[in-house]
Amino acid sequence: MKIVVAITGASGTIYARKVLEHLLQAEEVEQIALIVSQMGHKVAQHEGVKLPEHPKITIYDNQDMFAPSASGSAGFDAMVVVPASMGSVGRIASGISSTLIERTADVMLKERRRLIIIPREAPYSLIHLRNMTTLCEAGAMILPASPSFYAHPQSIDDLVESIAERIIAHLGIEQEHYRWGE
Repeated sequence: MKIVVAITGASGTIYARKVLEHLLQAEEVEQIALIVSQMGHKVAQHEGVKLPEHPKITIYDNQDMFAPSASGSAGFDAMVVVPASMGSVGRIASGISSTLIERTADVMLKERRRLIIIPREAPYSLIHLRNMTTLCEAGAMILPASPSFYAHPQSIDDLVESIAERIIAHLGIEQEHYRWGE
Protein backbone atom coordinates (compact mmCIF):
# COMPACT_ATOMS: atom_id res chain seq x y z
CA MET A 1 0.00 0.00 0.00
CA LYS A 2 0.99 3.58 -0.66
CA ILE A 3 -0.42 5.98 1.93
CA VAL A 4 -0.42 9.77 2.19
CA VAL A 5 -0.40 11.29 5.67
CA ALA A 6 -1.16 15.01 5.86
CA ILE A 7 -0.75 17.11 8.97
CA THR A 8 -2.50 20.47 9.17
CA GLY A 9 -2.42 23.21 11.79
CA ALA A 10 -4.94 21.78 14.22
CA SER A 11 -3.86 20.68 17.68
CA GLY A 12 -3.21 16.96 18.00
CA THR A 13 -0.03 16.23 16.07
CA ILE A 14 0.46 13.35 18.52
CA TYR A 15 -2.28 11.51 16.58
CA ALA A 16 -0.26 11.84 13.37
CA ARG A 17 2.88 10.53 15.09
CA LYS A 18 1.03 7.49 16.38
CA VAL A 19 -0.54 6.79 12.94
CA LEU A 20 2.89 7.00 11.30
CA GLU A 21 4.31 4.58 13.88
CA HIS A 22 1.54 2.07 13.09
CA LEU A 23 1.99 2.48 9.34
CA LEU A 24 5.71 1.82 9.69
CA GLN A 25 4.95 -1.44 11.51
CA ALA A 26 2.51 -2.65 8.84
CA GLU A 27 4.14 -5.02 6.35
CA GLU A 28 1.66 -4.11 3.61
CA VAL A 29 2.65 -0.42 3.71
CA GLU A 30 5.49 0.08 1.26
CA GLN A 31 5.49 3.86 0.96
CA ILE A 32 4.32 6.85 3.02
CA ALA A 33 4.12 10.34 1.56
CA LEU A 34 4.15 12.86 4.41
CA ILE A 35 2.90 16.40 3.83
CA VAL A 36 2.90 18.92 6.66
CA SER A 37 1.37 22.37 6.33
CA GLN A 38 3.25 25.43 7.53
CA MET A 39 0.99 25.68 10.59
CA GLY A 40 1.25 21.92 11.07
CA HIS A 41 5.01 22.33 11.55
CA LYS A 42 4.45 25.15 14.03
CA VAL A 43 1.85 23.25 16.02
CA ALA A 44 4.02 20.10 16.14
CA GLN A 45 6.89 22.16 17.46
CA HIS A 46 4.65 23.93 20.00
CA GLU A 47 3.22 20.59 21.19
CA GLY A 48 6.69 19.03 21.37
CA VAL A 49 5.86 16.22 18.93
CA LYS A 50 8.71 14.67 16.97
CA LEU A 51 7.62 12.74 13.90
CA PRO A 52 9.34 9.46 13.06
CA GLU A 53 11.99 9.30 10.36
CA HIS A 54 12.21 6.16 8.25
CA PRO A 55 13.18 5.15 4.69
CA LYS A 56 9.49 4.37 3.96
CA ILE A 57 8.60 8.04 4.64
CA THR A 58 9.16 10.67 1.96
CA ILE A 59 8.43 14.23 3.03
CA TYR A 60 6.91 16.60 0.47
CA ASP A 61 6.61 20.36 0.71
CA ASN A 62 3.00 21.49 0.91
CA GLN A 63 3.63 23.93 -1.97
CA ASP A 64 5.11 21.25 -4.28
CA MET A 65 2.30 20.69 -6.76
CA PHE A 66 4.64 18.42 -8.78
CA ALA A 67 4.83 15.86 -5.96
CA PRO A 68 3.53 12.40 -6.97
CA SER A 69 0.41 12.54 -4.78
CA ALA A 70 -0.89 15.52 -6.82
CA SER A 71 -1.77 13.07 -9.60
CA GLY A 72 -4.14 10.13 -9.61
CA SER A 73 -1.71 8.22 -11.81
CA ALA A 74 0.77 8.01 -8.89
CA GLY A 75 -1.46 5.27 -7.46
CA PHE A 76 -1.65 6.18 -3.80
CA ASP A 77 -4.22 3.96 -2.10
CA ALA A 78 -5.39 6.25 0.68
CA MET A 79 -4.89 9.53 2.47
CA VAL A 80 -5.28 10.46 6.12
CA VAL A 81 -5.50 14.11 7.19
CA VAL A 82 -4.57 13.98 10.86
CA PRO A 83 -5.22 16.31 12.52
CA ALA A 84 -7.49 18.21 10.15
CA SER A 85 -8.05 21.89 10.81
CA MET A 86 -11.47 23.25 9.97
CA GLY A 87 -9.84 25.58 7.45
CA SER A 88 -8.39 22.56 5.62
CA VAL A 89 -11.71 20.73 5.84
CA GLY A 90 -13.49 23.74 4.34
CA ARG A 91 -11.02 24.14 1.47
CA ILE A 92 -11.09 20.41 0.66
CA ALA A 93 -14.91 20.37 0.79
CA SER A 94 -14.98 23.35 -1.58
CA GLY A 95 -12.62 21.72 -4.06
CA ILE A 96 -9.91 24.33 -3.50
CA SER A 97 -6.52 22.89 -4.40
CA SER A 98 -4.04 25.64 -3.63
CA THR A 99 -1.69 23.38 -1.62
CA LEU A 100 -0.45 19.82 -2.01
CA ILE A 101 -2.59 18.66 0.92
CA GLU A 102 -5.75 20.05 -0.68
CA ARG A 103 -4.84 18.76 -4.16
CA THR A 104 -4.02 15.29 -2.86
CA ALA A 105 -7.35 15.13 -1.00
CA ASP A 106 -9.07 16.23 -4.23
CA VAL A 107 -7.27 13.43 -6.08
CA MET A 108 -8.43 10.87 -3.52
CA LEU A 109 -12.04 11.98 -3.95
CA LYS A 110 -11.98 12.10 -7.75
CA GLU A 111 -10.27 8.71 -7.97
CA ARG A 112 -12.72 7.21 -5.40
CA ARG A 113 -9.91 6.25 -3.05
CA ARG A 114 -9.95 6.32 0.73
CA LEU A 115 -9.79 9.75 2.30
CA ILE A 116 -9.98 9.80 6.08
CA ILE A 117 -10.36 13.17 7.78
CA ILE A 118 -9.62 13.45 11.50
CA PRO A 119 -11.08 16.80 12.60
CA ARG A 120 -9.76 18.39 15.78
CA GLU A 121 -12.21 21.08 16.75
CA ALA A 122 -14.85 21.58 19.40
CA PRO A 123 -17.54 22.64 19.23
CA TYR A 124 -18.46 22.38 15.57
CA SER A 125 -20.20 25.29 13.91
CA LEU A 126 -22.91 24.78 11.31
CA ILE A 127 -20.32 25.63 8.64
CA HIS A 128 -17.99 22.90 9.98
CA LEU A 129 -20.83 20.37 9.99
CA ARG A 130 -21.88 21.26 6.44
CA ASN A 131 -18.29 20.98 5.18
CA MET A 132 -17.89 17.57 6.83
CA THR A 133 -21.25 16.49 5.38
CA THR A 134 -20.09 17.56 1.91
CA LEU A 135 -16.91 15.52 2.32
CA CYS A 136 -18.84 12.50 3.58
CA GLU A 137 -21.24 12.72 0.64
CA ALA A 138 -18.23 12.91 -1.70
CA GLY A 139 -16.83 9.67 -0.26
CA ALA A 140 -14.54 10.77 2.56
CA MET A 141 -14.72 9.28 6.03
CA ILE A 142 -14.96 11.69 8.93
CA LEU A 143 -13.31 10.15 12.00
CA PRO A 144 -13.25 12.73 14.82
CA ALA A 145 -10.43 12.59 17.32
CA SER A 146 -12.82 11.39 20.03
CA PRO A 147 -11.04 8.69 22.02
CA SER A 148 -12.96 5.81 23.54
CA PHE A 149 -12.82 4.71 27.16
CA TYR A 150 -13.92 1.06 26.80
CA ALA A 151 -10.39 -0.25 27.30
CA HIS A 152 -9.95 1.74 30.53
CA PRO A 153 -7.11 4.00 29.32
CA GLN A 154 -4.45 4.82 31.88
CA SER A 155 -2.63 7.58 30.01
CA ILE A 156 -2.90 10.19 27.27
CA ASP A 157 -0.97 7.80 25.06
CA ASP A 158 -3.67 5.16 25.59
CA LEU A 159 -6.33 7.66 24.48
CA VAL A 160 -4.33 8.65 21.39
CA GLU A 161 -3.78 4.98 20.62
CA SER A 162 -7.55 4.36 20.49
CA ILE A 163 -7.90 6.87 17.63
CA ALA A 164 -4.75 5.75 15.81
CA GLU A 165 -5.94 2.14 15.88
CA ARG A 166 -9.32 3.15 14.40
CA ILE A 167 -7.59 5.08 11.61
CA ILE A 168 -5.35 2.11 10.79
CA ALA A 169 -8.34 -0.27 10.80
CA HIS A 170 -10.26 2.02 8.41
CA LEU A 171 -7.27 2.02 6.09
CA GLY A 172 -7.81 -1.74 5.83
CA ILE A 173 -4.67 -2.64 7.75
CA GLU A 174 -5.06 -5.44 10.26
CA GLN A 175 -3.18 -4.98 13.50
CA GLU A 176 -3.87 -6.12 17.00
CA HIS A 177 -5.86 -3.60 18.93
CA TYR A 178 -8.62 -3.30 21.44
CA ARG A 179 -12.06 -4.35 20.19
CA TRP A 180 -15.29 -3.93 22.10
CA GLY A 181 -16.32 -7.14 23.78
CA GLU A 182 -12.94 -8.83 23.67
